[in-house]
Amino acid sequence: MVNLSLTLLLVLLVLLILLSSFFSGSETGMMALNRYRLRHLARKNNRFAMIVSKLLDRPDRLLGIILIGNTFANIVASAVATVIAARLYGDWGIALGTLLLTLIILIFAEVTPKTLAAAYPQKIAFFAAYPLNWLLKIFYPIVFFVNSIANGILKIFHVPIKTGNLEKLTSEELSTVVTEAGSNIPQIHQDMLVAILRLENVKVEDVMIPRAKAIGIDITLDINTILSKLADAPFTQLPLYAEDINHIKGVIDIHQAFKLLAKNPKLNKSQLLRIAEEPYFIP
Repeated sequence: MVNLSLTLLLVLLVLLILLSSFFSGSETGMMALNRYRLRHLARKNNRFAMIVSKLLDRPDRLLGIILIGNTFANIVASAVATVIAARLYGDWGIALGTLLLTLIILIFAEVTPKTLAAAYPQKIAFFAAYPLNWLLKIFYPIVFFVNSIANGILKIFHVPIKTGNLEKLTSEELSTVVTEAGSNIPQIHQDMLVAILRLENVKVEDVMIPRAKAIGIDITLDINTILSKLADAPFTQLPLYAEDINHIKGVIDIHQAFKLLAKNPKLNKSQLLRIAEEPYFIP
């Protein structure tokens, strides 16, 4: 390194800082990536998403190759900067070079790339996917050695090593995801999905209505009147009763009734009762 010209050393230093920046941004981009969107893209056979998903299946190996590369770039950059500073300013330049390199690495190889990756994690992660994948294959023995030691230390302290599998969401967490989807999901659909997620907390008394307001169809009426009421029904399912709402014979699905009517224009009451489902009573 001593025999290299000052120009080559400066070019090498810039390349090492760029390399450090690449690894720093890759780390943040990979870790900040939306895993559910990534899984969706991978299922649609997006090549970049499939590679990133495979890398994230073993985050210890991914972090291993990133940190090895980043550490190597920073150490070599420090050595190059020391040589440059010594040539330009002698012994006093070494201290000055160390200070300047620390600021340069902090700004250009840490804060800036990580901030950019946090803002655009998918773009940065997809950009880094191929290089990291190849580097992991090339330097796998080193990564395996380093990870084995690190994982061994964690096991001593009984720290479980997690894989990249998606954590299961609770209904409350999923409700938050739906609510924060914003314009990606229309408001009416958000309300419907949130209502479905909250069904487990709904009690029977929450959906009960007074018996006088219950809507049903009297099966003792003539068939034409029954069909007319089915056509004007405000719900997709209605109870069939005999003369009084207390004598429910079944619950009929309006769509099934009209499918049956399309096949058999001479539909009768007994046929309607046959397709009606048995009512479910709750004391």
